[in-house]
Amino acid sequence: MNQVRLNAGIWRSRILKFPDAEGLRPTSDRVRQTLFNWLGQDLTGKTCLDLFAGTGALGFEALSRHARQATLLEFAKAPFQALLQNQRLLGATQADIRQADALQFLAQNLQRYDVIFCDPPYHKQWLDKLLPLLAAHLSAEGWLYVEAEYALKSDGQWQVVKSGKAGQVFYHLLQPVQAFA
Repeated sequence: MNQVRLNAGIWRSRILKFPDAEGLRPTSDRVRQTLFNWLGQDLTGKTCLDLFAGTGALGFEALSRHARQATLLEFAKAPFQALLQNQRLLGATQADIRQADALQFLAQNLQRYDVIFCDPPYHKQWLDKLLPLLAAHLSAEGWLYVEAEYALKSDGQWQVVKSGKAGQVFYHLLQPVQAFA
């Protein structure tokens, strides 16, 4: 089993274990620290959606920093089972963990989230399919965090507010353009 350590909050330094799985790339400690510096260290009362939860590091990190609720989606069976084990280990009752396809979930779910984490498998054009849908799932002042194999640019729908690069990973914090109107 591989492992990743939570950075801060009530579960600071707790270890999440996860299996080897194709395309599973844990968000590095440094990138997660940067992300939560951008979002603010305390997510009290926020609702979060992790579309491709993988290791669960982003969703569990948000809960560790007092998010009210986090929905973690993972389609692959082995990582999904590991998420359930980590939920039990942490006692993360605020985590709603589902074995689900991201596109199907978005089509059936009308909830709005304060933060959406989107780190899909690379080279499968997931962002082309997801970005047009995600603004409808964000709260009025919500944030979208995206990891990709390429740099995103602001367009007519999304404003890239912050971005960075770590190794081969480009990471971005976005808001819908109408949030700036």
